[in-house]
Amino acid sequence: MIFRQLFHADSGTYTYLLGCEQTHKAILIDPVVDNLDQYIELLRQLNLSLVVAVDTHVHADHITALGALREKTGCITMMGEPARASCVTQSFRDGDIINFGKLALKAIYTPGHTDDSYCFLFENYIFTGDTLLIRGSGRTDFQNGSARDQYHSLFHKILTLPDETLVYPAHDYKGWTMSTIAEEKAHNPRLQVADEKAYIELMANLKLANPKHMDVAVPANLACGKKM
Repeated sequence: MIFRQLFHADSGTYTYLLGCEQTHKAILIDPVVDNLDQYIELLRQLNLSLVVAVDTHVHADHITALGALREKTGCITMMGEPARASCVTQSFRDGDIINFGKLALKAIYTPGHTDDSYCFLFENYIFTGDTLLIRGSGRTDFQNGSARDQYHSLFHKILTLPDETLVYPAHDYKGWTMSTIAEEKAHNPRLQVADEKAYIELMANLKLANPKHMDVAVPANLACGKKM
């Protein structure tokens, strides 16, 4: 597999490029429109054809490149079934397989940060969106978020994966690039709670300010990156 982790500094967003070495087909996870030219140039340099671009959820802190990538490359654009983004080519649901060449991602529905949050599993890699962050977890106080749902997504889905599973989140603000399930179980303060009730209380007491681009990003992302 060809694998690249790309970064958008303004929003702390990671975008992931995965490519099939045999077929030269590729997929992009959580692309940011500001980095569109970088993606196109990297695909050219690596001799890859983009067949799918996906978002883990409707982001609130940056504008997606789904629509722009579809216009530039002809790729399929996808988001999870609960997302209210009618602009995508296709939607997926829990357990669906997303193919790129001879490789594939498995979609895992993990609501909590938002009601349309998904993670993607590829062999021993999990791309966790904003559900599980490195030494943290995504906030649950807007976009139909639910701390209760997130607790179950974390403890009953993601953390049941093998300890050696590599964790790649959609965001990081402290310079971390990746982790493992074992590391997060041991060192993530959000995961050291006694039970569901304690997790809900912890999340309720965060008192975070809204993302600075939220009013623009959410409606734009529901239109696959077109500013409304």
